[in-house]
Amino acid sequence: MIGRSDENSGPRSRGTRWIWLSAVVVALLLIAGGFAAIAKPWTPEFRHGGLTIADAPSTDLPGAAVAPARSDAPAPTVAGIAAALAPVVGSPDLGAFAGQVTDPTSGTVLWSQDPAKPMIPSSTAKIMLTAAALLTLPDDQRVATKVLAGAPGELVLVAGGDPTLTNTTDGGYYTDGARIADLAAQVKAAGRQVSAIVVDTTAYTGPTLASGWDPIDIPEGSITPIEPIMLDGGRFDHTADYSPRTSTPALDAGRALAAALGVDPGAVRVGPADRTGVEIAKVESAPLRVRLHDMMIHSDNVLAETIGRELAVATGHEASFAGAVAATAAALSSAGFDVSGLHLADNSGLSVDDRVPPRLLDSIVATAAEPTGAAAVVPAGTQARPETDPRAAALAPLLDDLPVAGGTGTLAPRFVTQNRQGAGWVRAKTGTLSVASALVGYVLDRDGRVLTFALMSNDRLPEVSRPALDAVAGALRDCGCN
Repeated sequence: MIGRSDENSGPRSRGTRWIWLSAVVVALLLIAGGFAAIAKPWTPEFRHGGLTIADAPSTDLPGAAVAPARSDAPAPTVAGIAAALAPVVGSPDLGAFAGQVTDPTSGTVLWSQDPAKPMIPSSTAKIMLTAAALLTLPDDQRVATKVLAGAPGELVLVAGGDPTLTNTTDGGYYTDGARIADLAAQVKAAGRQVSAIVVDTTAYTGPTLASGWDPIDIPEGSITPIEPIMLDGGRFDHTADYSPRTSTPALDAGRALAAALGVDPGAVRVGPADRTGVEIAKVESAPLRVRLHDMMIHSDNVLAETIGRELAVATGHEASFAGAVAATAAALSSAGFDVSGLHLADNSGLSVDDRVPPRLLDSIVATAAEPTGAAAVVPAGTQARPETDPRAAALAPLLDDLPVAGGTGTLAPRFVTQNRQGAGWVRAKTGTLSVASALVGYVLDRDGRVLTFALMSNDRLPEVSRPALDAVAGALRDCGCN
């Protein structure tokens, strides 16, 4: 995480202390010289060494003033976009570079470079998962974690696929995550005598780590073995995005429930169990729309993999890495997106084996950004789609899940010291691996027209490629490209 220092929280500056000391010395000298009796009182400016006292800052909070993009904005042209991007797309810092830029109002691809080339997407792969989920699942869908009666003295903790449970008292890492304490309270209220707990993890099948993952990413905080129950995504520190993670998330959750019930944690095991017993307790995750937002803003790999399995189960695939990526590809293909060149080993983008053409990512965002309803009306003489794409309304929430340049999520530290023209205007999903960086989202150009983009760089270190990608997005913001 990136720390922020507060320049106003430290001690008073040395210069200010000198002003105060000067005022005191002057007062003493005046008194010593027989001028203690003054006809006029001290003025505030004199008492404070020439300083004035400012009014206390307002405590009013700023209100959002969000308006739709202009319906009469000039349409950008291919030549205009090419001229705007020419100074930045040739940067050697981009390495192996591919991308695409689209005007979603007209559906016109305005610029592209190797748009069909399969590239390592890193975390921009989450855009495809989000689109597949929005097109397939109810946005209020929740994941349940249950406790059933097992053998005498035994409880069965049925892991349903929720990594957002928490054992903390301050809300945990995820938004509105379910609480182990609530499960324990329901068990206690049922009056059950408990001496052992078995954690049933049969909801998921297959390996717990994907191909192309490095096990070092567990202690370094990017991932944990994908099991169908976790506490704060397996984090040891629930306040940190990249906290070191556990290698036994399901067992840890079972032990947390045991501790809350006063049961010996050593009496907890993980394995298949009889799931026919009466239900004693149940908690549920936040709605899917909330979990998708958390996943996208914080680029959370665990949420991506578990939501992928949620999608797999709903569409008749097995709840494994293979089943989850097949479900994502199938949902996109069924919705009419061209998935040629797509190869996924996971849904989070953490795998170096993933390959995605920028054309696919840009087409998803462009569809989400297509004007609908009253916003679809454009002045005569400007290009517009002949009819509204029925997928647009379903995918529109994806736009609000994207981080804001210089403001939120994984884009908060970017567009701050470099490429500042994009701050607040660019909204995009980031992707970063040691071998690849990507930026996929949209921007309002200088004329007020929405442009979508997919920018993908391979074979460069992220500290080199990310500023170069930001420069391309910043050029689109600066563009008056009609």
